[in-house]
Amino acid sequence: MPLLAIVYFSISGTTEQLAHAIARGATGMAEIGLCRIAGDDIVSGRFRNERLLETIDRAGAVAFGSPTYMGGPTAQFKAFADASSDRWSQQRWADKIAGGFTTGACANGDQLHTLTYFSILATQHGMLWCGLDIPGGEDPAGRNRLGSQLGLATHLIDGALPESDLVTAEYLGRRLARIAGRHS
Repeated sequence: MPLLAIVYFSISGTTEQLAHAIARGATGMAEIGLCRIAGDDIVSGRFRNERLLETIDRAGAVAFGSPTYMGGPTAQFKAFADASSDRWSQQRWADKIAGGFTTGACANGDQLHTLTYFSILATQHGMLWCGLDIPGGEDPAGRNRLGSQLGLATHLIDGALPESDLVTAEYLGRRLARIAGRHS
């Protein structure tokens, strides 16, 4: 079974809920590596968690996740991305499957920019980007509620993630695991 590394930063717990839903979706199809970026991982402005980076080295698929803050991923996620530059120069993550997930305060809270950032990070590393293949607004189960094909975009309603967004996250986990399994 391939390893799915779910690399994320979460402040309020919402992005972490999505990470765990992605893991549930991939259960039985992939080994799961939940890789939460923590404040302690950043020392003097630099991300320093070699073990987390080594988990990605071993993975067949990676899901990148961060809340969208001020139109992009959080500074903590960006510190992780910047620290991946040594692996970029060696193309150590090339040919891995990658996808992304984010949440914002509003339905159009510029989550697309965060997903675009993730896809560019992945392609710089030579990874193969995997978006959602669920037409927004057309799915009988209500998945892909906001209609983002690039990855999972969500926002809170009355302070909580809608169940349909968690179901979409599970679907993304299955999709990443399935494609990684075929690709390995």
